[in-house]
Amino acid sequence: MPADEYFYEDESRPKFFVGQKVKLLKDIKNDGTYPYLKIGELMMRAGAVGYVRKIGEFLQVIRVYEVHFMDLNAIVEVVGCKDNELEALEPYKDIEAEDAKWLENYYKNKNLKSGEKHG
Repeated sequence: MPADEYFYEDESRPKFFVGQKVKLLKDIKNDGTYPYLKIGELMMRAGAVGYVRKIGEFLQVIRVYEVHFMDLNAIVEVVGCKDNELEALEPYKDIEAEDAKWLENYYKNKNLKSGEKHG
């Protein structure tokens, strides 16, 4: 595999979010990180559908998404995938921005209610 396939542009946000439904674009074979299959053995077929469980990094330069696939016939249900191996099946949500907006509204409304009681 060419070295440039391992690196991605350091984006401030991941391409996918935790809980997002995704589809696998390429077959995933064991690269040696899964101890119970031989290197090169198929772990998950292209077209499998799953949900992002975690987002992490490998060697501090490769963003990896831990995806739980719903394929009942798969030997391995949870596989690490890179950006270029996945396709979103639902729109991206900026969950942190949604949470921040919710908290802002919550405290704004809380302060209004407490002001009404005392005022």
